[in-house]
Amino acid sequence: MEHCEIAFVWEADADRSLGVPNYATPGAAGADVRANLPDRGTVTLTPGARALVPTGLRLAIPDGFEVQLRPRSGLALKHGITLPNAPGTIDADYRGPLGVIVMNAGEDDFVITHGDRIAQMVVAPVVQARFAATDVLPDTPRGSGGFGSTGRR
Repeated sequence: MEHCEIAFVWEADADRSLGVPNYATPGAAGADVRANLPDRGTVTLTPGARALVPTGLRLAIPDGFEVQLRPRSGLALKHGITLPNAPGTIDADYRGPLGVIVMNAGEDDFVITHGDRIAQMVVAPVVQARFAATDVLPDTPRGSGGFGSTGRR
């Protein structure tokens, strides 16, 4: 498994006892990110509501990489908690506070408590494309078919 070092600093009012993002198992692709709430409080999300939840971190992502924020599958299945912009991308040149946009797509209120694991952080390599205008695109067997054109099964 390849590793990449991501430097970070704590926000001034962050609860450092929550620790840094961590991988729950040796084979995990995503590191758990925790809510680091002001006054160590809670955030209540009513059905359909969304909130920007602070993590207390600022990152220095190496050039050539990005951090993707993704929903936690257990929260999505059990409570309908998701990230509406998933995967959220944190660019290598961003140095501001790391916040997670969390949305309640469930039917009941959901309370986020200080220290709760709210998302997964995946570090991924980035390839930047060069865009080239052309008059004709090469043909493929699929062609321009989309939105279910390859069949149901």
